[in-house]
Amino acid sequence: PRVCVVGSGPAGFYTAQHILKHHGGALVDIYEKLPVPFGLVRFGVAPDHPEVKNVTNTFTQTARSERCAYYGNVTVGRDVTVPELQQAYHAVVLSYGAEDNRVLGIPGENLPGVYTARAFVGWYNGLPENRDLKPDLSCETALILGHGNVALDIARILLSPLQLLRKTDITDSSLAALACSKVKRVWLVGRRGPLQVAFTIKELREMINLPGARPVLDPADFTGLESAVKDAPRPRKRLTELMIKTALEKPVEVQAAAAGAAAPREWGLKFQRSPQEVLPSADGRRARGVRLALTRLEGSGDSAKAIPTGAVEELECGLVLSSIGYRSLPLDPAVPFDSQRGVIPNSSGRVQGVPGLYCSGWVKRGPTGVIITTMNDSFDTAQSVLEDLQGGVLDISPCREGFRLVESILRSRGVRPVSFSDWEKIDAAEVARGKAAGKPREKIVDPEEMLQIIGH
Repeated sequence: PRVCVVGSGPAGFYTAQHILKHHGGALVDIYEKLPVPFGLVRFGVAPDHPEVKNVTNTFTQTARSERCAYYGNVTVGRDVTVPELQQAYHAVVLSYGAEDNRVLGIPGENLPGVYTARAFVGWYNGLPENRDLKPDLSCETALILGHGNVALDIARILLSPLQLLRKTDITDSSLAALACSKVKRVWLVGRRGPLQVAFTIKELREMINLPGARPVLDPADFTGLESAVKDAPRPRKRLTELMIKTALEKPVEVQAAAAGAAAPREWGLKFQRSPQEVLPSADGRRARGVRLALTRLEGSGDSAKAIPTGAVEELECGLVLSSIGYRSLPLDPAVPFDSQRGVIPNSSGRVQGVPGLYCSGWVKRGPTGVIITTMNDSFDTAQSVLEDLQGGVLDISPCREGFRLVESILRSRGVRPVSFSDWEKIDAAEVARGKAAGKPREKIVDPEEMLQIIGH
């Protein structure tokens, strides 16, 4: 059987890995719109979390299998359609992730100085489409809307000492911009309370221990939470206890005095505040703050809803980052898509009403969870493919040409795919550039330059 996987992030690679491991004869081709593989592992994971990126070693082993092939620089839906892939393969798995972001839907959202988390993360991680972002870091206060791990990543990158970032694979241009940054205070604002934050204890602890940055948590926000969290699941309990402990600890004045009068950088969590409007500067040219509606919570736990109380407050800031989630987009008119939920309607990864079509990862279940969540989810989809192959749901008697057919389609449209060994040349060039600068790699951010390196 010939199987095709669209998208080379964790969802795509884990789906391919599981099929290859559990079906001794299957051939899997992975298509990717960028010349370079690994999706959010390369472009989403924070540069100072290199250990999380080690999964690319497993993905590389999968890609080097003689039953697996990688075709980068191919945009499915434009260069080749999903129905064309269905003619070439017995099964097609869509694992292309969430390449858009949710919008705030408030006035002033498009003012200069307001950025989506997705674009900002893409900028410091070298995602080609965000390489020209040039965020304005000339203000002292930044406000991040959202209480997830991505929000903490951004706060950490904004406040990290430069000598820590210099040793990472952060892009050269973003390092230069951060070196000139005036940002020394970051507020993370959420609509709900401390019991609903979406970040994990590991990320929070890392933020609390960030050298040269002081946490500012208001003890009043945590009144009575010790008893409320007594019967909560252990991760939630430990996370809340760490916030309470941090809120109650007195800042060490002595350290501040020893360091001289220079105010340290600081960050804090603000709860039960929902953005109403990004306020423009007097000349209307840029953001100068955010008007927030104060909320009260109805219900408890994860299902608690934030209801505006009618009270508002304004927070001054020159940089606003909205970190309220990613969003998948429809890929091809031939594929059903639930635009309300931003997912492909499916059952265990089987796309509703389209036999032989599957999905895995964020486009299957929505943009939540970490790499391990995506791994389990992808194994689940791969299992559905294997069951359908074994149970005869997928007819593999007709011979399918796989890439041979796709190649002729791509050639007729002037598209040249990038192979995995091509990527390994780009990889070697990045590592060599990084070595010269004392970094693990210096990412190439221009696709044209990537293609030049491999002589395309």
